[in-house]
Amino acid sequence: MAEYWYSRWLFERALAAIYLVAFIAAATQFVPLLGERGLEPVGRWVQQVPFRASPSIFYLFPHDIAFRVCAWAGIALAAFALSTIPQQVGPWLSAATWAVLWVLYLSFVNVGQTFYGFGWEILLCEVGFFTIFAGASRTAPSLWLIWIWRWTLFRLMFGAGLIKLRGDSCWRDFTCLNYYFETQPMPNALSWYFHWMPHGVHAAGVAINHVVEVLVPFAYFLPQPFASVAGIVTILFQLTLIVSGNLSWLNWLTLVLCIPLLDDRWLTWIPIHPPASLAAAPAYSAALYVISAGVVLLSVKPVVNMLSPAQMMNASFDALHLVNTYGAFGSITRDRFEIVLQGTSDTALADDSRWLEYEFKGKPGDPARRPPQVAPYHLRLDWLMWFEAMSRGPQSDWFFNLLGGLLRGDRETIGLLRTNPFPDAPPRYVRAQYYRYRFTTPEQHRQTGLWWDRQLVGTFYGPVSGRRE
Repeated sequence: MAEYWYSRWLFERALAAIYLVAFIAAATQFVPLLGERGLEPVGRWVQQVPFRASPSIFYLFPHDIAFRVCAWAGIALAAFALSTIPQQVGPWLSAATWAVLWVLYLSFVNVGQTFYGFGWEILLCEVGFFTIFAGASRTAPSLWLIWIWRWTLFRLMFGAGLIKLRGDSCWRDFTCLNYYFETQPMPNALSWYFHWMPHGVHAAGVAINHVVEVLVPFAYFLPQPFASVAGIVTILFQLTLIVSGNLSWLNWLTLVLCIPLLDDRWLTWIPIHPPASLAAAPAYSAALYVISAGVVLLSVKPVVNMLSPAQMMNASFDALHLVNTYGAFGSITRDRFEIVLQGTSDTALADDSRWLEYEFKGKPGDPARRPPQVAPYHLRLDWLMWFEAMSRGPQSDWFFNLLGGLLRGDRETIGLLRTNPFPDAPPRYVRAQYYRYRFTTPEQHRQTGLWWDRQLVGTFYGPVSGRRE
């Protein structure tokens, strides 16, 4: 199958880049979020959940030093895979590199609790596992593996399409995009402009979404050039999502999965050349037959789920996250509410107490701040704050631990935020205010320069104080 040699080469480089971003996020965020003094400590998790239910090397070492070492090892290995050296050396080094990357990332996901409970986490685990069997540069690309990658993309896209058709009525009356750009988890620098596009453009966007997610995926299994055309359509669709919001590496990893749809006629511009001869060892071919049979068996539950009226959006059916079910934005929120954290150094609270705001790295806060572009990097706390704001009061233990970290002036906790208005000493009181956010109108933006218009709804939680020594 020499016609997919370039496709496999590009796929592996792109997947290594996604792994690199994922491990950088782990190196910078895992300890403050899930470390020994984190918002959801892994140590408590491993005491309550058996290893067989959520296998992870961190059951042996639930300590900050292990989290940091494994995250940086993942960064080094992802860079190694990106360099192409493992594939040039041979199939065993290539397989070992991808296998260790998979074990490391699976270990983070399986103890990551709420902060790793996103569909793109299990998607990276699934794609990463099967890439262990990609072979080396001199190995002939396997048609079986090409089909496995395409089947993963089909479940990802078709599952997302079905959950929308079954979900929010705005997907059926073509109005979802009237709200989506403003109320999505983390808007980016262009979301404001997308929000103010005409209604007809929004309605057309919903129609295009249904075509690309419900109909186009069936073309992934057609002969060339139809499969390649379907891949290009999906790529263009994902690029639109990338420029209109911050959805972590979900759209980027979807782009990676589109690459196996393209045969080599589309990729000969890559300035490399395949070896003169390609071959596959009998043991390699036999392993892929076994893996393919396993995928068929493991696909039964995801297919049943997709066909069920009670379809789950993102779920695994095995502890290793090998063949999963996917979906996104089955419902669209109409109003955006944000939790704004504030602190004061006043020794006694009064009506004129001076409250200073903490600013998050990605989520909306200061109305004058233009929404930043952060994807494919994933700001986990910012995303969880969006979910927490869906209720009128705190629902999660990690939220109380966050407030406690601010009251202690905890360096790791404060490192998750963009600004610390109390650099010299922690505040005496903190509180969480509840605001409704709307994009400013074009006229408001011209007059004020603000990107957001916000109104105070009330107090979300607090004030609460920290004990002084």
